[in-house]
Amino acid sequence: MRSDTIKKGYSRTPHRSLLRGAGLKDEDFDKPFIGVANSYIDIIPGHYFLPEYGRIVKEEIYKAGGVPFEFNTIGVDDGIAMGHDGMLYSLPSRELIADCIETVMNAHKLDAMVCIPNCDKIVPGMIMGALRVNVPTIFVSGGPMLAGTLSDGSRIGLSQVFEAVGAYEAKKISQDKLYEIECKACPSGGSCSGMFTANSMNTLCEAMGIALSGNGTIPALTKEREELLHQAARRIVAIALDEAKSKKFKMRNILNAKAIHNAFVVDMAMGGSTNTVLHMLAIAKEAEVDFNLRNINEIAKNVSHLTKIAPAVTNVFMEDINRAGGVSAVMNEVNKRGNIIQDTPTITGESILERIQNAKIIDTQIIHTNENAYSQTGGLKILYGNLAQEGAVVKVGAMAENMKNFTGTAVVFDSQEEAIQGISTKKVQAGNIVIIRYEGPKGGPGMPEMLSPTSLIMGMGLGESVALITDGRFSGATRGACIGHVSPEAAEGGVIGLVENGDSIKIDVNEGILELLVQEDILEKRRQKWQPKQKQIQSKWLKRYSLLVSNASNGAILKTEF
Repeated sequence: MRSDTIKKGYSRTPHRSLLRGAGLKDEDFDKPFIGVANSYIDIIPGHYFLPEYGRIVKEEIYKAGGVPFEFNTIGVDDGIAMGHDGMLYSLPSRELIADCIETVMNAHKLDAMVCIPNCDKIVPGMIMGALRVNVPTIFVSGGPMLAGTLSDGSRIGLSQVFEAVGAYEAKKISQDKLYEIECKACPSGGSCSGMFTANSMNTLCEAMGIALSGNGTIPALTKEREELLHQAARRIVAIALDEAKSKKFKMRNILNAKAIHNAFVVDMAMGGSTNTVLHMLAIAKEAEVDFNLRNINEIAKNVSHLTKIAPAVTNVFMEDINRAGGVSAVMNEVNKRGNIIQDTPTITGESILERIQNAKIIDTQIIHTNENAYSQTGGLKILYGNLAQEGAVVKVGAMAENMKNFTGTAVVFDSQEEAIQGISTKKVQAGNIVIIRYEGPKGGPGMPEMLSPTSLIMGMGLGESVALITDGRFSGATRGACIGHVSPEAAEGGVIGLVENGDSIKIDVNEGILELLVQEDILEKRRQKWQPKQKQIQSKWLKRYSLLVSNASNGAILKTEF
């Protein structure tokens, strides 16, 4: 066992003495040591109950013949960090989480791992760390929150709360209504109830075979979710006790190029968060898989868009997807178009095709068939043009049809705060394209999410007449004509930094075009005068991050070589 490094032989007497101080006994030193990476933190509703989930996993590991060692990572709640400088820490937290996983697992030579994530960057951060450690690892998330219910019987999620702020500012709803929405949108623990980043990533864990079936959709705080915890714990010990299985089920053997392909197939079929593109590019690099933005458009051409989930629609949530057949039903249906799903191993032992072969759609109003798909192409698209020479990302499935081919005039803001102020004071009108720049990985720094300005646009009734383009990123709760991850970003000299108020910009989603309609000689004159906007960064961590981070087209990973 890998853990023999810290527990076998006379030279490890001091190590065993310390382990005895942590409660181990003679019989424990012949058992596999299993890391339980828990992302418990009180302030995140998807995580406050995870100590109980950690307890369940540890007890089951003991029963199955292993020794569990629980440790924690940090977490940032994007919704709470939204709209102020706390959001600068959101994406960088992914790198800290990956480093924490690597540090604890490698410093103590643990044999295998169960990861208990739930929200936002915590899932990809744990995946990235697990790929570095490369021991057998099972992911079992905390699970999605149930949708909220208003007094009129309508169901809502977090995206409607942000949009309600814009509706209140536009005097479309009363203060009492705003308060009711606030109190009822998040009725319980769990990751936000729609297809936001957390649920997107937990769904993709299932698609990649590193989690059990149901991981992405079974609601939090249910007996069904607890059963996943029991199964995951038993399975990881069974692997760790068998030397051949321990080699066979190493993380990189499961999460390979075919698994990443499958993740994007499911992402396209379910219309996941645009953040999944950023995170999966980073995961691909950790897995040493050659994958780039152009591969995504190639996958999208062959995948039917089968589900629309909040925020793309307002009445379908993750609990509905679970009831309608779950991720396996989506995968089996999309695969009927001709072996789109690559056959890969899963951490549970069966191949991915064996896992999904008998899955059926139970409710075709929730999960559509290929014949009745929302679109015959996927729900995400990569756009290119002089404004995004290295690419930009749009969630096609959450756009109004009339905005997919749109030309508008630019209204430029050099920060999210300026944009929120400008939108609130009606500087943005129908026919405009809002530009928010210097919010990329380097320029933000930290590539903050733009849920507040996009929600204001929707709440003020401009969602079908105004587009937004940014080198920052969007929350999974964002909907509308919102194009993010523009690369190169403004802070590194990208063309987005040269846009001026009144410039015409063309968006053609079907053709994959994002073009600033300004002649090249004029752009060259602007380029000669351009000076990057210098932000005052007080945080030492964010200063280091800004110096080391790559742009969004490279997954916003930290550079380790220069």
